[in-house]
Amino acid sequence: MADRRVRSLVAMHKHVQTPYYLCEERLLEKNLKILDDVQSRSGAKIILALKGFAMWSTFELVAKYLKGCTASGLYEARLAREEFCKFNPDAEVHTYSPAFKESDIVQIAKISDHIVFNSPNQLKRFLWKVKEINPKIQISLRINPEVSSSPKDIYNPCGLYSRLGTTLANLDEEALKKVDGLNFHALCEQNVDALEAVLKVLEKNFSKYFENLKFLNFGGGHHITKKGYDIERLIWIIKEFREKYDVEVYLEPGEAVGWQTGYLATTVLDIVENDMPIAILDSSAEAHMPDTLAMPYRAEVRGAGKPNEKKYTYRLGGNTCLAGDIMGDYSFDAPLKVGDSIIFEDQIHYTFVKNTTFNGIKLPSLVLQKEDGRVEVVKEFGYEAYRDRLS
Repeated sequence: MADRRVRSLVAMHKHVQTPYYLCEERLLEKNLKILDDVQSRSGAKIILALKGFAMWSTFELVAKYLKGCTASGLYEARLAREEFCKFNPDAEVHTYSPAFKESDIVQIAKISDHIVFNSPNQLKRFLWKVKEINPKIQISLRINPEVSSSPKDIYNPCGLYSRLGTTLANLDEEALKKVDGLNFHALCEQNVDALEAVLKVLEKNFSKYFENLKFLNFGGGHHITKKGYDIERLIWIIKEFREKYDVEVYLEPGEAVGWQTGYLATTVLDIVENDMPIAILDSSAEAHMPDTLAMPYRAEVRGAGKPNEKKYTYRLGGNTCLAGDIMGDYSFDAPLKVGDSIIFEDQIHYTFVKNTTFNGIKLPSLVLQKEDGRVEVVKEFGYEAYRDRLS
């Protein structure tokens, strides 16, 4: 199997220029089937968080399994309505923003099924307008349970001084009478035990407001498709919660959809020496793999090991002028040479949704490997992608 993947990769590089992200349909569908099993057995609705995975060329497949999308503003809401809902007319569009702009709210109300306000102030300011535009729209308030075991502060929506969601002390009971549901988001690539810890505090502090609600949204960060995730426990928790409070439950994972569904392919451009060999690639951690620096985490490289684990150790660096544009140190069985392929595994979620044209570096192409093995280049980026972001 490994040899076949290597041969396939070599053949692909003959007609697809690096860098590129490649998503494998069969792996994506594997994740979608797991998520669909959770929602069918628990009764929850699972919707795609576009902030984590927005490869809309796959939406025909995704829409077969998930119930809609959650958007973080007008543009994501439009993408959901225009590109997802055409494959599933019954799909729901949920739109949240830390603060809605008055100039956007009319369009958002027209294309959203749910609108999630971050504060009682925003709810009271815009409620009349969105209801006038779309009388059927569901209204929700995001709450901050003030508990989280998120591994990094940058990804902790319940951290100290967080602007995301309304804390118990800042709830407006009059505003709560006008909502159909409540949302919270407290996890970051975590197992079900983290959800249980949040729910325990959530119920203690907020359950008195659950009466007459239609739904609660448990947010994202549920690492459901990761090996070892306790799916049976999650299903039990959701079923118990739904029965206890007579509410619909939503989950909105992003990384769990794109988790381990593909890679970023790069090429060695040069090898320099500075107390160790350094391979310069035609890609960038800063521009193309931003979470490896923000999280931070070490991306796996196909066929490589940890430093000095194998015979030849190299530092892999990006092709920008940022000194810290470094992927990390990796070891290989054979020396690297110019033209070699370097494959960073699991680079589909939170990569191309966050990448940049910093330093004018070329954006990686988007490639889809179909179920039957055919490879389709769905998007290539040239100079215009850089130019048109500037003026």
